[in-house]
Amino acid sequence: MELVTNQNPQSMIQDIVEPTTISKSPFIEANTEQVTLQHLKDDCIIPVFSKDNESTISHSQFIGKAFEAVQELFPQIEVRQPDIRVSHVVKGRIPSAIGKPAKELLESEKTIYYERCAFIIDLPGITRTINGNALNLSVGGVRSLNQENLYSKKSLEKFKVFIGFKNLVCTNLCISTDGFSNEIRIGSIDDLKEQMHTLFSSYNQEQHFEVMAGMESFRLTERQFAHFIGKLRMYHHMDKLEQKELFPIQLNDGQINSVVKNYYTCSNFGRNQDGSINFWKLYNLLTEANKSSYIDNNLERNVSAFELVKNLGDSLKNNEPNWFLHN
Repeated sequence: MELVTNQNPQSMIQDIVEPTTISKSPFIEANTEQVTLQHLKDDCIIPVFSKDNESTISHSQFIGKAFEAVQELFPQIEVRQPDIRVSHVVKGRIPSAIGKPAKELLESEKTIYYERCAFIIDLPGITRTINGNALNLSVGGVRSLNQENLYSKKSLEKFKVFIGFKNLVCTNLCISTDGFSNEIRIGSIDDLKEQMHTLFSSYNQEQHFEVMAGMESFRLTERQFAHFIGKLRMYHHMDKLEQKELFPIQLNDGQINSVVKNYYTCSNFGRNQDGSINFWKLYNLLTEANKSSYIDNNLERNVSAFELVKNLGDSLKNNEPNWFLHN
């Protein structure tokens, strides 16, 4: 492995940059579609807990409270409207349309809600640059009703929230453990807003940025990259006890294939002419591949990608053995 010393560290840290390309791609792909907040408010029913008919917290309430929390914590910064992606639509119909053929249903007779919802809210006034890529501070969250027991009485509801950066070149999310809460369980919408306030205000964006900027200092040769990819493929076929001794890998085989493909073809994060690749590019290959994950496990895999690359860099910096890098 090669540790490259940057002789001009200030070139890695800038407040504003004009990126070569601004991506129009979604922050998550998989089987999602883009919707508006107004659509969620006006056109979607709200699921209930079946045993007591108590309402769940709706997707629109969740997003609205996140927007309020961001405005309160960053009063002097522009806060953009949420970018919302949904999946796993659940269709229904009103009682008077029972027995009516589906092709004859009127729009007013149909009901709909989405089992899974993810959103991000950008703060374009807080921008950093790494390796020529502009990053915006962003917050967001995920709600997956498939993780709730809607057949029971009302109980604490689960939400996932993050604060981190979005790479404007590719819309890849850059999320650290420090900026991610995997399992917020709350009983009211006000409790949810309080939890988001706590996470957003405690997040250390400078520390997160410094770790990502430091990824430019490490790189793999083509041979070393091939070795790393081979170890990623081996991991999922190992005995569970052996896996427990290693850093957990959450990307699946198809996503690892995507990493390899983009190593050769990606204009922004592909290999250098000599076949080498620095850890910042490697990190973005991993987060780009993660965009094919379903909403309900996307954020966890994104955080895992950050921690994996950080783990590799720490091993090289401290001259410690790492199973993914060494024989």
